[in-house]
Amino acid sequence: MSIFKSADILLPKNVDFSKWSVVACDQYSSEPEYWEKAEKIAKGSPSTLNIIYPEAYLNEPDGDKRIENINRTMEQYLNDGIFKEYSDSLIYVERTQKNGKVRRGIVGVIDLEAYDYSVGSQSLVRATEGTIISRIPPRQRIRKNAPLELPHILMLADDREKEIIEPLSEIKDSFEVVYDFELMQGGGHLKGWLLDDDAKKDVLSKVEKLESEEEFHAKYGIDGKSVLAIAVGDGNHSLATAKACWEEIKKTLSAEQQQNHPARFALAELENLHDDALEFEPIHRVVFGVEPKSVIDAMYKYYPQISETDNGGQKIVIVYQGIEKTVYITDAPLNLAVGTFQKFMDDYLSENSGEIDYIHGEDVVRNLTKSENTIGFVFDAMEKNDLFTTVIEDGALPRKTFSMGEAYDKRFYLEAKRI
Repeated sequence: MSIFKSADILLPKNVDFSKWSVVACDQYSSEPEYWEKAEKIAKGSPSTLNIIYPEAYLNEPDGDKRIENINRTMEQYLNDGIFKEYSDSLIYVERTQKNGKVRRGIVGVIDLEAYDYSVGSQSLVRATEGTIISRIPPRQRIRKNAPLELPHILMLADDREKEIIEPLSEIKDSFEVVYDFELMQGGGHLKGWLLDDDAKKDVLSKVEKLESEEEFHAKYGIDGKSVLAIAVGDGNHSLATAKACWEEIKKTLSAEQQQNHPARFALAELENLHDDALEFEPIHRVVFGVEPKSVIDAMYKYYPQISETDNGGQKIVIVYQGIEKTVYITDAPLNLAVGTFQKFMDDYLSENSGEIDYIHGEDVVRNLTKSENTIGFVFDAMEKNDLFTTVIEDGALPRKTFSMGEAYDKRFYLEAKRI
């Protein structure tokens, strides 16, 4: 099975790319003013803003009307000939981020037959964080009658030797440039090159090696587990929605029709986990409406091996009312401290009152926990080499384990594909 393939990629022609391309729909969900500004920027021009559903508006009363307008606009764009199709293609992408670092990727398609988001999945392509099933049906409504898909999905390859994507930067000048522009609202700069046949074959053959059991066991030294070739970095619920829709469509097709039906393949960008510009940031926890010392006592009871002495165990910093203490947990049930903590906290909140929030930034945690009846838990950033190993050994990580950059560094919509 070849899990990552070239695709018939649609790119707009004769448009202002800076107005066409907008950030992933699940960003700025509590900041409608961001999307209002995007509307002002794109007004009067063809734009992906007109064919995606920003989650800031998911709870609006006329959602069905918005979906109808999205589908109608997709059809209009197709009928008006806005797109140029690049058949059987891969696009090499360089994103210059707000911080000046350059992040590299390749746009192609993931075979949804190789992806399974269910708990305990052993598929070649897997989620890195738990999939919330209730988030899929609303997205299915949006995708169900759509003639096009536009990806904000980022996939990850654990390419420690940087053999798949990085070499393309050395030969990119020999490829055709298909876009080169500034992203709106501080999103940085985006440039894409169409890979020639030799480069395309080379990339696909290297990706296919990720499926090798021999290479898998040599890399991870883990026995009794199925090969994990590619992991989902961002956009797992969008990929899960594509999978759910494909499973419904598949029921209506013959075995032969299933082989190459466009809905079987989801457009995505593949990046290297070890790209220097790809930074993992920890996501901390703050629990409101609880008595801090009661929570600490419960945590010590839940993990009797917990120690306030550095014994090499998993490190957690506890913060409340200006007090900070560091604890360590040996013989932890999960590979990461945040997972070990979340296991305790899920059980605690199932039996006690309290509300958890997920926080970026240690300073924010310290500020929030100055209030009474509030306690925070601070974690170190996850090491990149821990990601695949943890998913292989423990399964998908708890929700909000890590973040791949800030909101303005998330993937912008640009390319499209018929489904």
